Order: sequence, then C-alpha cells, then structure tokens
Amino acid sequence: LQSLQRQLHPHFLFNTLHTISALMHKDAEKADAMLAQLSDLLRLTLDQVGTQEVPLKEELDFVDKYIEIERTRFGERLQFQRDIDPETLDASIPNLLLQPLVENAIRHGIAQKVGGGRVQISAKRIAHELCLTVQDTGPGLSQQELSALHTGVGLTNTRSRLEHLFGSRHQFEFQEPTEGGLVVKIVIPFVLDPESRPDTHMESVA
Repeated sequence: LQSLQRQLHPHFLFNTLHTISALMHKDAEKADAMLAQLSDLLRLTLDQVGTQEVPLKEELDFVDKYIEIERTRFGERLQFQRDIDPETLDASIPNLLLQPLVENAIRHGIAQKVGGGRVQISAKRIAHELCLTVQDTGPGLSQQELSALHTGVGLTNTRSRLEHLFGSRHQFEFQEPTEGGLVVKIVIPFVLDPESRPDTHMESVA
C-alpha cells in the first residue's frame, strides 16, 4: 500500500503541476480550480495513510477527484461512466484498488487515441462476491504491452495485496472485448466490515 501511495505522488504530481503551469498563462481560473482539486486529492491520500481497506464509496470518491484532474488535461477526449449497484457502496475493498487501474486505462487506452474514449467502472454483487470492472475503449494492447502491464509496479502490488488479503478467494484478470479496449476484472468476497472477514493469509501462504 505504501509503495502504491509513493508511486502515485511523483508521477501524478509532475503531470498535474505541468498542466497547472501551462494553464496559468491561458486560464488562471481553471488553473486555480485544478490546484483546489489536487489539494482535495492529496488530503484524501493523507487521511488514508496506513488504511488497508475502505468502503467502495470512499474509493469511488477518490477516483472521481482523480478523474476531475485528468479531465482538465484531456478535456472532451476523456469520458467517464460509473455503473455501481447501490448495494455495493458500503462493501469493503483494498484502499487504492481502483485508481491504478483507472490510471492505466487512461494512459494506455484513452491517451493513445486521437479522439479519446471512455473509461467505465462497474460494481455489482453476485451472491457472496463483489465484482469490479474497469473498462476502456482504447485501442487495446498487444501481447508485449499486456505482459509489460502485468509486471508494472502498480498492478504487481495490486496483485500481491489481493493474494495477501483473500488468498484463492479472488480473481484478477484482463479481458479483451470484441469491440476493442481492455477490461480489468476483480472479484473478491463481499463483506461490509473487514474485521469480520475470515483470516485468509494462511490460505495464501499455503
């Protein structure tokens, strides 16, 4: 988790501050708004330092603030949709689970198309499981690019955290829709209180 938080800061801050710097000479009001958005995002990050799991609605709030900043950079090229079952909003998920997936969807999907595209987050409950997907309408990935994505710091840490928290009781997979783009699918146990979750650490070690 600490590695994910450290990774977010320098990369994201560089791009955001560069955009703000450029905006200062064109649209001071928009630059000021972007600074406020960045401040809100960093405040949320600091408030959650060391927190392993959060309700889905808190993670979605974090992603919304992240998307607001990215929209300042991409404008109408970036469309964002949420398809969230209200029943899932209080479900517990690993902190910073979705943001790296959305960031990858924007970087490897939307940014690669001249006309941009759409990123969509979906969440639904299926029996005793929570199913989360992050989908983009980008050009998709070659096998080489997909392999590089698998070994990236953000997704490698995400995979390790899921294995540590849930053992074999999770899925983390990439799917390629026939219409193009990429889907990242995560399935974890549906729980409202992480303290009530059975200890799966030994299962993941075995």
